[in-house]
Amino acid sequence: MRTSSGRSAGLGIALGSAFAFGGSGVAAKPLIEAGLDPLHVVWLRVAGSALLMLPLAWRHRALVLRRPALLAGFGLLAVAGVQACYFAAISRIPVGVALLIEYLAPALVLGWVRFVQRRPVTRAAVVGVVLAAAGLACVVEVWAGLSFDVLGLLLALGAACCQVGYFVLSDQGGDSEDAPDPLGVIAYGLLVGAAVLTLVARPWGMDWSLLAGRADMSGTEVPAALLLGWIVLIATVLAYVTGVVSVRMLSPQVAGVVACLEAVVATVLAWVLLGEHLSAPQIAGGAVVLIGAFIAQSQAPKAPSGPVAEGGRESVRDGVGELSAGYPAP
Repeated sequence: MRTSSGRSAGLGIALGSAFAFGGSGVAAKPLIEAGLDPLHVVWLRVAGSALLMLPLAWRHRALVLRRPALLAGFGLLAVAGVQACYFAAISRIPVGVALLIEYLAPALVLGWVRFVQRRPVTRAAVVGVVLAAAGLACVVEVWAGLSFDVLGLLLALGAACCQVGYFVLSDQGGDSEDAPDPLGVIAYGLLVGAAVLTLVARPWGMDWSLLAGRADMSGTEVPAALLLGWIVLIATVLAYVTGVVSVRMLSPQVAGVVACLEAVVATVLAWVLLGEHLSAPQIAGGAVVLIGAFIAQSQAPKAPSGPVAEGGRESVRDGVGELSAGYPAP
């Protein structure tokens, strides 16, 4: 049983994780507008984070032989796919809109559960999906003839689909006694993602001199290296580690509630720092998307529980719970 002091500390850490994750787009967009290709920004983020996570990768090196498919899938979808689609999306549409669309992922997971795994879903979960879809319609203002960039919307939806892959992969082997440590999976996911993105982004053609310059953040000149440092150290490494720790201190459901604040943080930061103003219907729609996403993820059917070795009691479902704590995304 978690103590009240432990829960308070866990909530604080979860809030910190949501803030860290939510600030990634705000720091990345000025770099993209300064001339860096979105794929190059993604590569810098993932490669830099992978280097910092190398000690954890070495500590969990046995995962390479135990879970090669999981690590490869995690790197391709949860790291390379999500990040590439998200950063490409924010180069064309507002940060808050891109992240809100990505938060359709919990609702999309229910489609996987119902139609692929053929498991029943609750009425409350269906209500969550409907709310998320209705909120999204307000966010993109469908009554205005889809005024947003269509490709940007599709890229954001692609990020949501990649995050569904993360959800599904996180559930693989989660009920076994030797469930993989989430930190090890994240470390190797970043390494795999960096390797894939190196081939796709071809960073040797990047204009490295841009990193020595400055980027415009709503009229304020900020060193590009400082923005990149925030993306790597805060919005990736710190965000992932605190996300895992918060899930272990809280239940996945509670962590999921706090994680929904990530979209709020991103939208507010984009509003304040980038001048990306959203209309009243978009703000209301975003709130509905978050409510629907939370209902959808919290009402998803849980796998049958069984006897679990004491040493793996918390980590068994926490590997899946990490998906609710803010990834991974962006």
